[in-house]
Amino acid sequence: MTTDPAGSPSGHPRVRPRLPADLDGCVAVLAPVHAHSGCPVDRPDRPAPWLTPGALLAAWVAELDGRVVGHVGLCGAEKEDVAANLWDGRTAPAVISRLYVAPEARGHGVGAALLARAVGAARARDLHPVLDVVATDPAASFYERLGRRLLGTADQRWGPARTVSLRCYAARSTTARATE
Repeated sequence: MTTDPAGSPSGHPRVRPRLPADLDGCVAVLAPVHAHSGCPVDRPDRPAPWLTPGALLAAWVAELDGRVVGHVGLCGAEKEDVAANLWDGRTAPAVISRLYVAPEARGHGVGAALLARAVGAARARDLHPVLDVVATDPAASFYERLGRRLLGTADQRWGPARTVSLRCYAARSTTARATE
């Protein structure tokens, strides 16, 4: 699955563009992530299409020792994207989505590396990266530790009889980062 025969140095994540051949590895990692942390909340019946939504602009995988251990996607904002709707900046938003890391790979900087790649790609497209997370998900503290700005909390309908509370975040602006 690697594009580099040497793979990643032991213990250090390597983030690269997701290839079609990576989908099986991404799907395989998704099952233990869901079992470990309940992410995604509703495990998709068809994970490969779920990882490739229509608004997908780009996707990346993270590898440790040549094995896929994480995934992130960057999507164009759509009308139902809560974080994008809360974004009040001058730059159009892009939504970071489908970010997950295998339980055994956590603590190696994989999530931060994936998030940084998606943020950089959004900025390279003159888009501002935003994301949402279920309000009760411990991942919210991960985003806050990495300096994401809380845009607010909003409810989203996930079916006719289900509403979920989401915490919505945006990356700090590049001008704010330059003065911090």
